[in-house]
Amino acid sequence: MDAALFSSARTDWETPKALFDKLNEEFHFTLDPASTDENALCKKHFTPREDGLAQSWRGETVYCNPPYGRDLPAWIEKAATEARKGATVVMLIPARTDTKAFHDFIYGKAEIRFLKGRLKFGLGGGYLRCGSVPFNGSHFQTRGKR
Repeated sequence: MDAALFSSARTDWETPKALFDKLNEEFHFTLDPASTDENALCKKHFTPREDGLAQSWRGETVYCNPPYGRDLPAWIEKAATEARKGATVVMLIPARTDTKAFHDFIYGKAEIRFLKGRLKFGLGGGYLRCGSVPFNGSHFQTRGKR
C-alpha cells in the first residue's frame, strides 16, 4: 500500500458520495470551488487552473473539500471572507482544534459539526479499501445570507 495514502503527502482526498449527498439534501449546493473536472460535485466548480481562492463565491451555496496541505488555512480564511459577503459555505476539513485558523475563523464564528469516526475518502474515482485518512474529519459551515 502506498505510504502517501496515510500521510499528509496527499492533499486531494475526494469526498465520500454518501456524505456529500446528505449535506446536499440540506444545503442544495451551487458551487464546488476546490475540485477537478473529474471529481466536481457541483455543476459550477473551480479547478486548480481557475484557482477557487482567487474567485468570488458571492451568492453561492458552497461545498468545499479543500486540499489538505499547507494551503488549508488560506481556504478556511477564504470561506470566512466569502461568508461575510453573503455566501453559505460548508467545508469538510480535519478536526484540528489547536490551529490558528480554527481559532481565527471557525471557533465561535461558525457552526461546527464533528463527524463520528473516520471517513473513507475517495482516490481517483475509487475509495480506499482498507481505511481512511490519517485524521478525524469534521465539517463546519459558515452561514451568510440564504
